[in-house]
Amino acid sequence: MQKIETPLQDLHVIEPQVFGDDRGFFFESYNEDKFRDLGINFSAKQGNYSRSARGVLRGLHFQLPPKAMAKLVWCPRGRLWDVAVDLRKHSPTYLKWFGIELSEENKKMLFVPKGFAHGFYSLDDCDLAYLVDETYDKDLDANIRWDDPAFGIEWPIEPSLSARDQAAPSFNELDLTF
Repeated sequence: MQKIETPLQDLHVIEPQVFGDDRGFFFESYNEDKFRDLGINFSAKQGNYSRSARGVLRGLHFQLPPKAMAKLVWCPRGRLWDVAVDLRKHSPTYLKWFGIELSEENKKMLFVPKGFAHGFYSLDDCDLAYLVDETYDKDLDANIRWDDPAFGIEWPIEPSLSARDQAAPSFNELDLTF
């Protein structure tokens, strides 16, 4: 397992060691001890799995304190454009974003720390698997507009959105503290 730094503080790409042959492959998607050895303090409390048709955008989602959550995300089927935005006011990368293609082929994962908004755009019919270090709390669930000019995210194309994501507030409408 290898940690690759991104331009955003505490946001990391994880490349697992893949063992494969003509029968298939195996890789460890999470190992708390190995993450700690990489300098990432993350202990999963919940695992989630979603499926999206091509052209769907989900996000930008996050959970508010006191149950803000870190995520480890990967794409076991298809391809997606994954994006994280730093919402931590005291971070040197505040309001910056990072995007990466995650796919069943490249097997890369993204570690998204607490205080980041997260979203993805499905480049193909795809699945997203993720582990989080807090349990879901509907009262602390929040989102921000995917196309908010405060971030300037470069999405691949015009997406299909849920009603929730269409109605998401802009960044300037929120008072966030992480």
